[in-house]
Amino acid sequence: MLPGRLCWVPLLLALGVGSGSGGGGGGGGSRRRRLLAAKVNKHKPWIETSYHGVITENNDTVILDPPLVALDKDAPVPFAGEICAFKIHGQELPFEAVVLNKTSGEGRLRAKSPIDCELQKEYTFIIQAYDCGAGPRETAWKKSHKAVVHIQVKDVNEFAPTFKEPAYKAVVTEGKIYDSILQVEAVDEDCSPQYSQICNYEIVTTDVPFAIDRNGNIRNTEKLSYDKQRQYEILVTAYDCGQKPAAQDTLVQVDVKPVCKPGWQDWTKRIEYQPGSGSVPLFPSIHLETCDGAVSSIQITTELQTNYIGKGCDRETYSERSLQKLCGASSGIIDLLPSPSAATNWTAGLLVDSSEMIFKFDGRQGAKIPDGIVPKNLTDQFTITMWMKHGPSPGVRAEKETILCNSDKTEMNRHHYALYVHNCRLVFLLRKDFDQADTFRPAEFHWKLDQICDKEWHYYVINVEFPIVTLYMDGATYEPYLVTNDWPIHPSHIAMQLTVGACWQGGEVTKPRFAQFFHGSLASLTIRPGKMESQKVISCLQACKEGLDINSLESLGQGIKYHFNPSQSILVMEGDDIGNINRALQKVSYINSRQFPTAGVRRLRVSSKVQCFGEDVCISVPDVDAYVMVLQAIEPQISLRGTDRLWRPAAQFESARGVTLFPDLKIVSTFAKAEALGDLKTTAPKTAVLEEMLHNLDFCDILVLGGDLDPRQECLELNHSELHQRHLDATNSTAGYSIYGVGSMSRYEQVLHHIRYRNWHPASLESRRFRIKCSELNGRYTSNEFNLEVSILHEARVSDKEHVNHLIVQPPFLQSVHHPESQSSIQRSSVVPSIATVVIIISVCMLVFVVAMGVYRVRIAHQHFTQETEAAKEAEMDWDDSALTITVNPMEKHEEPGRGEEETEEEEEEVEEDMSSSSSDSEDSEEEEEEEGMGKGRHGQSGARQAQLEWDDSALPY
Repeated sequence: MLPGRLCWVPLLLALGVGSGSGGGGGGGGSRRRRLLAAKVNKHKPWIETSYHGVITENNDTVILDPPLVALDKDAPVPFAGEICAFKIHGQELPFEAVVLNKTSGEGRLRAKSPIDCELQKEYTFIIQAYDCGAGPRETAWKKSHKAVVHIQVKDVNEFAPTFKEPAYKAVVTEGKIYDSILQVEAVDEDCSPQYSQICNYEIVTTDVPFAIDRNGNIRNTEKLSYDKQRQYEILVTAYDCGQKPAAQDTLVQVDVKPVCKPGWQDWTKRIEYQPGSGSVPLFPSIHLETCDGAVSSIQITTELQTNYIGKGCDRETYSERSLQKLCGASSGIIDLLPSPSAATNWTAGLLVDSSEMIFKFDGRQGAKIPDGIVPKNLTDQFTITMWMKHGPSPGVRAEKETILCNSDKTEMNRHHYALYVHNCRLVFLLRKDFDQADTFRPAEFHWKLDQICDKEWHYYVINVEFPIVTLYMDGATYEPYLVTNDWPIHPSHIAMQLTVGACWQGGEVTKPRFAQFFHGSLASLTIRPGKMESQKVISCLQACKEGLDINSLESLGQGIKYHFNPSQSILVMEGDDIGNINRALQKVSYINSRQFPTAGVRRLRVSSKVQCFGEDVCISVPDVDAYVMVLQAIEPQISLRGTDRLWRPAAQFESARGVTLFPDLKIVSTFAKAEALGDLKTTAPKTAVLEEMLHNLDFCDILVLGGDLDPRQECLELNHSELHQRHLDATNSTAGYSIYGVGSMSRYEQVLHHIRYRNWHPASLESRRFRIKCSELNGRYTSNEFNLEVSILHEARVSDKEHVNHLIVQPPFLQSVHHPESQSSIQRSSVVPSIATVVIIISVCMLVFVVAMGVYRVRIAHQHFTQETEAAKEAEMDWDDSALTITVNPMEKHEEPGRGEEETEEEEEEVEEDMSSSSSDSEDSEEEEEEEGMGKGRHGQSGARQAQLEWDDSALPY
């Protein structure tokens, strides 16, 4: 600064500044210098109005254009013409400006911390320059105007490209050249377009028939063959515009599939159905392959083919009578095709499938319904129901095929009413008598339906409310398409003959015979005079227990239309979206609500009709042929258990209540379940474990063994209220009692507990034997045969002149409890009566002896008393034997080893309750005898009985 200061001297001399003298001169010089300084720093620094700079990220030097230089017009005056600072205006800016040369005003802009382009690409702020003021101590610096600085961060290629997906997958069809199979995409985290953009992709794997372009589209360079190679795996890398490769290559997997064929994919041919599993989806993963066809709509028909199962599908196999009861049908229904039996023998000569009670007519046979089965006058209201399976009639001009016919038995050939098939038309004939109507009335009602000759099972109901006749087929209503009128029949006294399968021709022929035979199958042919069946009952009687179902109807999706047929064997769905159709078909399921369904195959067929835009039908989709395999249900073992031998007094047989036959009968059903023993990993043998199961029964028969009941002196009885409360029915005859109707096992138990046997003359009866057998599903599952023997408990009186007036001895057969399982038990039962006789004789003798000795000792001890005292003592101690009754039960000592103590007590208590005993002393003696007998073995029986019968004389006065 010294040279600078020296050049001020000429300037000051030129201004006339000199040195003064004295003190006054010094003060005036300082004031003049201040005035001079104010006049010297009279200009502000000057800088450019704007600057543009570039800084490379991770560097601190900013290159500005123009350079950072401040000028001051006060130069070269010291301080006033110098630049002391640059100031940046802004918050938390990562830059600072420094002065490199105060005199020249040169400065530099630099970064205070590393600059990251990925965080911020540009900065804009304000900068000002400050001079040094008037001197070193002056603070009044002057500042320049504000200049705008705009800095751009220059990117460095520090990041490598990365792919958005770690792997890519595509499926192509063989034999086609694709413009683009799939597109891979990579990204770069650098901030600049140069380094952040991907400029190139490259396939790393060599010798593959694929190429990739700059946009990442992969295509095949030659036609691919499914037989040659089914899958390709290639590696792809990417380069940014700085030619930096990707950090990691990506994997592209291309699957080759055969030439596309429209059809349903991902379904299985066999679907297993376990009974009791509810609704099971048929095709949970199925989807339609349209081969990129532009589909506008699709219609799918799923059909469950069960026409070979029973009567068209799996229905309950209960008897027609039980089914009518289940469905709430009105009473009075007459079964015209019942199971052959002694009471219903008119179906014995017909061909029958016993498992389903289906009668087959081959055009050569018919059945006569006996007189009295169906009333002659059916009234104006009646119902005819039947199952029918019928095909086209043979011959060009087929004759009538009679199902049901009521005609003259002799002399004439008039048909009063008839139901027949003629040329695949169902015709019902009903002609009134003159006493019922004397006008021209409707007589023939015709229905023309394709189902009549389709060789399938259908359920027909004809409701007659004359003159209106309505046909229900499979639950749908059909009105006759043709009704013809006729005159009433003239009255006559000729008897009528009702027939099934043909019509009886009693006149106009040399010999009465059958005519107009039926060709087909019939089942459950019934007639209900005087009443029509409701629509609800009709639907119930023909309802299938198996069919198609849809899981979660609300989730089918919009635009899906569906329709079931009445039996739910056919489902039609329609929609215009392939995805919704796929999801809808995946929800179609099979359901069978029977507890014991018919095992076997149910065929499935899914047919499709596809329409494309602008065309009626485009692609052809092959049908799906699959089947449901219904597995065999677990077969129940129905067991009847209870007391198989009863003894009752004759008075109880004669009473109004009679003898209850099965008070403790139990009905239990079990099934065998296999269980593995030991560790699950080892192949341990399996053992069968019985588990109980609940199901219904449909009848229990009580048969009388050893001859029918004599209605003059014996019968089986049951209060009808017991049946009605449990919705069961029964028939009673001299051969036994039959309880029928679908009900739970507990209901049947309760009813059987109330079966009573009465006999008005039991003296001539030794025993009666009965047998119970129960059934489920019309005999498909039957119980064991439970046998019961009921015997009369006779009374025998033995007199003793001095001491014992009455002695009731049970007959020896009370001891015989037969167990046919082993030969040894049979031998024991034959030996026991002789042992019992010996024990009884010994017991009686000992009792008489003890009583006599007691009386003798009493008399000897009182000889020294007076006559009055002796008389009093004798009166007091005389044995009162007027009402003595001793009952001896040999069963106590000769019980078979297999029977427990509790069962012995129950049997003895039953015998004691039914015996007529009037002596309290003998009852006490019996109770003591039973208590002693329970705790001792067979070898100590005689000693125990002697101890019980010994006279207690400890309290007698001598």
